Amino acid sequence: MTKLSSNTRLDDDFFKLLRLSLGLTQELPAKMDAHGWRLLYQMALRQSLVGVCYKGICLLPEDCKPPVEIAMQWACEAESIKGMNELLYQETARLTREFEEQGHRTAILKGQANARLYPDRYARQPGDIDIWVEGGKDCVLAMLPHHSKAIYHHVHLPVNKQGVTVEVHFRPSSGNFNPMTNRRLQRWLEREILLAAQVEENFRVPSVKFALVMQLAHIQRHFLSEGIGLRHVCDYYWLLQHSTVEDRRIVSSVLRKFGLYHIAMALMWVLGEVFRLDKSLMLTAADSYRGNWLLREMVTDGNFGWYAQRQRFGLLRRVYENKRRHLRLMKFDFWEAFWLEVKYWSNIVWTLPTRIRYRKLSLRDFQR
Repeated sequence: MTKLSSNTRLDDDFFKLLRLSLGLTQELPAKMDAHGWRLLYQMALRQSLVGVCYKGICLLPEDCKPPVEIAMQWACEAESIKGMNELLYQETARLTREFEEQGHRTAILKGQANARLYPDRYARQPGDIDIWVEGGKDCVLAMLPHHSKAIYHHVHLPVNKQGVTVEVHFRPSSGNFNPMTNRRLQRWLEREILLAAQVEENFRVPSVKFALVMQLAHIQRHFLSEGIGLRHVCDYYWLLQHSTVEDRRIVSSVLRKFGLYHIAMALMWVLGEVFRLDKSLMLTAADSYRGNWLLREMVTDGNFGWYAQRQRFGLLRRVYENKRRHLRLMKFDFWEAFWLEVKYWSNIVWTLPTRIRYRKLSLRDFQR
């Protein structure tokens, strides 16, 4: 697969196509040959933004559109994404109904709760369904199949007959690595999620200010541990567009004590640079140093870091590269990166007996 780097003409053309697709500008990407369009399509795949970017393809003048075979491939993928969204809206409503019939409040986190904010509610590329269920860990586990696996904040269910993956949350967020800021963050989220409201899609969604805080923590955690992509930034853009002045004031006031200030400054820079977000909608001042860092990794590593070069190494080399990266990340946010390392080495110790029993070196199958 062709390696993409930041600050290239291809990146600029992709950003222009993305802004056109979302109706943010009328600026067109440069005319390009079939090879250029393949690279652009590849980048949309890496960022999980094929469905969103297809809207821009449809808006291009005829002499600027991709070759027919690439356009058809893009159209087929966009249609598949639309069908998957339709299924996930149905499954989300069904799960909400089933849990609430058992007397438990619910809320949909990320996913379809975000998709409904887009200009085209079927264009966002979906993943799994994240549903928070009231009652705590023991209560949630009692309602689910006995073989379901629980980690810190959710239970991961097997893929169902419709091909949908569901994560049932008994905590509203995976939170921070720093235990001090995480306690404050989780307490606030647990109170705020009780205000989740019913929407016309027949499920409940948390308030916008909850989503702004929770999804910022989600972005930070994944960026530090593995990687994050532009789809999550796109989600955040629409959350800010649907926020009120009061929402943003409240969120801005809690960022420091929740350990989210540095990632917020970086994200505001990316939103301004790529999405042309108006400064009046920003939660903090933009930090170009951290923002450039965040965007560079998003572009090169793709959604959730799936395309990072370090992922293609063998186990020992991959561990070495991840450790080097974590050390560098201390310049981004010292305490979060420090506690990430503490968590890693504590997991080494905690999982040692189990890994010896199953004769496995990797930690991937043994999470707490």
